[in-house]
Amino acid sequence: MAQIIDGKAVSAAVKNEVAEEAARLRDEKGLKVGLAVVIVGNNPASRVYVNNKKKACEAVGFQSFEYALDESTTQEQLLDLVNVLNRDDRVNGILVQLPLPKHIDEKAVINAISPDKDVDAFHPINVGKIMIGEYSFLPCTPAGVMRLIESTGTDITGKQCVVIGRSNIVGKPQAMLLLQKNGTVTICHSKTKNLKEVCLGADILVVAIGRANFVTGDMIKEGAVVIDVGMNRLDNGKLCGDVEFESAEKKASFITPVPGGVGPMTIAMLMKNTLTAAKQQAGIE
Repeated sequence: MAQIIDGKAVSAAVKNEVAEEAARLRDEKGLKVGLAVVIVGNNPASRVYVNNKKKACEAVGFQSFEYALDESTTQEQLLDLVNVLNRDDRVNGILVQLPLPKHIDEKAVINAISPDKDVDAFHPINVGKIMIGEYSFLPCTPAGVMRLIESTGTDITGKQCVVIGRSNIVGKPQAMLLLQKNGTVTICHSKTKNLKEVCLGADILVVAIGRANFVTGDMIKEGAVVIDVGMNRLDNGKLCGDVEFESAEKKASFITPVPGGVGPMTIAMLMKNTLTAAKQQAGIE
């Protein structure tokens, strides 16, 4: 029976580290940390995420600046706001909540954010830095996954690591981070043949495809570390991941629950990135 990886406990530890360092730098160097969050329209899920980010800022002692824009906001207006925030010294990190309304080009908005303030690590410059292993920021969810794996005491070196999902936000950067820790990495996706066989070879399995209960226990190697990035709502209203938990739990050595696994880590790592950005902008090592 697998040990449960408690994302709430690990994320609380990360936030405590950030709060302590932020308080020390505020006292010693006068450093104030600020995060600007921009939300366009009234997507209910986006509103929940933005509220959670504001609460996290309060918890670690950051200033938070919220810009809630109407659904009818034009791309030009949004880009103008991003440019203002790029120049605002109070703002160390800028986060534009996705998804954006269909009439706005997400890529253009991401590209407009200063790479130094891109605490989501979505800008092409930051993506390129991750590829060559010389990054300032890591995408929050993959960074959170790495911290969860670390919390189990698992040494990634030499392990067979399988990532199911190839999105720019999770799958691709996740593979890079595992590779940089000397894992042997396979990326799987909807066109992968013999997926079950590939999964059965995985010492570490990270699942991020957005399909409820897709990975079942018979696809998991005995003793594997299983990280479920998925968050799906079933017809009965219950939340579940991309991994069918009950059968997977019987095979894995460690497994993340949904909710309470990867989810809390994303915001914790965002706080960490924002502090890193503030330190870099102030010239603090």
